[in-house]
Amino acid sequence: MRVRRLRAALAALTAFATVASAVACSPGSDELLVYNAQHESLTKEWIEAFTRETGIKVRYRQGGDTELGNQIIAEGTNSPADVFLTENSPAMAAVERAGLLAAVDSQTVAQVPAQYRPANNTWVGVAARSTVFVYNPEQLSSDQLPKSLLDLQNPEWRGRWGAPPAKADFQAIVAALLQLRGEAVTEQWLAAMKSDAVLYTDNIATLRAVNNGDIAGGVIYHYYWYRDQAKTKEMSGNTKLHYFKNEDPGAFVSLSGGGVVASSTKADRAQQFIRFVTGVQGQEIISDGNSFEYPVGSGVPANSALVPLDQLQAPAVNPSDLDAAAVTDLMTRAGLL
Repeated sequence: MRVRRLRAALAALTAFATVASAVACSPGSDELLVYNAQHESLTKEWIEAFTRETGIKVRYRQGGDTELGNQIIAEGTNSPADVFLTENSPAMAAVERAGLLAAVDSQTVAQVPAQYRPANNTWVGVAARSTVFVYNPEQLSSDQLPKSLLDLQNPEWRGRWGAPPAKADFQAIVAALLQLRGEAVTEQWLAAMKSDAVLYTDNIATLRAVNNGDIAGGVIYHYYWYRDQAKTKEMSGNTKLHYFKNEDPGAFVSLSGGGVVASSTKADRAQQFIRFVTGVQGQEIISDGNSFEYPVGSGVPANSALVPLDQLQAPAVNPSDLDAAAVTDLMTRAGLL
């Protein structure tokens, strides 16, 4: 009997220790959870600086734009996320349309110019990246460069350019084309891309192919080129960048978004995090770091190596109207996904 009681006591102590350990290892009740589709290194810098400044602890769940946007939509009002950060805005717009974002507070909104946030202020831009055409000058002279993104559907570009259709980055560019020029033009351009372009897995593979001379040019975001230029130039040493400008769809500037998830039980702290990221300290992490993205808030200038944001002559695009679902449908029908 005594042995059985001793075993029971030991079992109870073990169970208690297990529960205590689980509680100790579980996130604190005040800890924020960020669903992060932005580049992990940049978000980690934001989190570390925010915690130093405020004492508020933050953990994050890493994933892609579409993956995490769809997860929030599936979780609905039961989502454990407090903050959603994206690389591009279509996934944020999808969560916005599902009614799952809280309005961003007025102090944060005031830090971000109107062109870098939706009119309803349910989220804000936290960074930006420009569409560019990277090219190999041994294969293309300056007078042979495409004047418009739409020129790439012309016969002379057959087999000479590439892009990564499966990436959310590229799909955001297609979403801008759809908004700016409509479905018929976008369908035609995608059909030409399917038959004439060389398809790659991502921006880096596209950049490397241009550098190696496999193709003459490719559509990517600017910062992949600048990051490699700042390091070894292994993937970009034989290339240059061409900016379409002139409000062309190829001059599209994609916003990385930040929003507070409506179901958050820590809304005040989540709002504080977005306010920090778009404030001077958060935006200087972009301009002073090695992400080579564009800051969009609090008047912080971009890294001096970049073409200034206000000189890109980007087209006016309503980020809330970038339709990821429509793009997926069009690209699937074109055989690109």
